[in-house]
Amino acid sequence: MDGALPTLYLVYLDVDVAGHAEPSPDLVALAPGLYLTESTQSRSQVYHAIKWRLQPRRLLVAPLADDPKFKGMAPGALAWLRARRAGHMR
Repeated sequence: MDGALPTLYLVYLDVDVAGHAEPSPDLVALAPGLYLTESTQSRSQVYHAIKWRLQPRRLLVAPLADDPKFKGMAPGALAWLRARRAGHMR
């Protein structure tokens, strides 16, 4: 790894990630089908890794310039964002 900060990505897919045979621990659930993830890989690399592993029919991967604002999302999502932010400020 080159020391670059990871990019935050918004991911939408039509697969039950938690119930999948190969669950993805790097996807943090916001709502059914909507996730956050972070990676030092490019958007294309993240997209293809999810596509190959989970084989969704629908998939969207979009980089975010900053942490999103949200309300009513899955428990733990905001704590994950805060921990991520704190880890990058060290």
